Amino acid sequence: MTIVIGVLALQGAFIEHVRHVERCIVENKDQYNEKLSVITVRDKDQLAGCNALVIPGGESTTMSLIAQRTGFYNDLYNFVHDPRKTIWGTCAGLIFLSQQLSYEAKLVKTLDLLKVKVKRNAFGRQAQSFTETYDFSSFIPNCTDFPATFIRAPVIEKILDPKEVQVLCKLEEKDNSGQELIVAAKQNDNILVTSFHPELAETDIRFHDWFIKEFVLKNFNRYQ
Repeated sequence: MTIVIGVLALQGAFIEHVRHVERCIVENKDQYNEKLSVITVRDKDQLAGCNALVIPGGESTTMSLIAQRTGFYNDLYNFVHDPRKTIWGTCAGLIFLSQQLSYEAKLVKTLDLLKVKVKRNAFGRQAQSFTETYDFSSFIPNCTDFPATFIRAPVIEKILDPKEVQVLCKLEEKDNSGQELIVAAKQNDNILVTSFHPELAETDIRFHDWFIKEFVLKNFNRYQ
């Protein structure tokens, strides 16, 4: 059986995720012990064949509107709420998955999955985008120097259910109100979210490799 990783391709930086997963499959296939493939997902038929779904960065408002106007929203909702499926949202994907938004909530019909409150554009607009090297070795073995790119990035400003949501990374600095800036988290063992864009680390596939090993493969085997 082939485990299929889908990348939502309604809008945004989906092709970069596809390329990173493809590289993982080629370069690290001997470590996975399962056959993997990756596809773009634009409709319910493609989604139905997936074991995992990556929701990329882009415009969360646009993603939400397209999903609603094409009749795809309910299929996405049901998929991400299925514990047998593995989900990863980056940047706009984090917003689309969250239960609460701190402002402009009416602009995005979220998938109401991740039990957090999210602040959109927490670092400012496009001009305030940046890339910095971070130490993620607390959850990715030996990953001490990962280039994380933030583009109009959201942050998690409140965990609504600490029993289910675990903070993976928060920045040392705080916002102007003293609020912690949580930029990576997991819910249960099948849902991952990041404020930043690992798919934009052009030559670095460590984050995607970790996602495949720790989320996709483990969750798949959990239900076999």
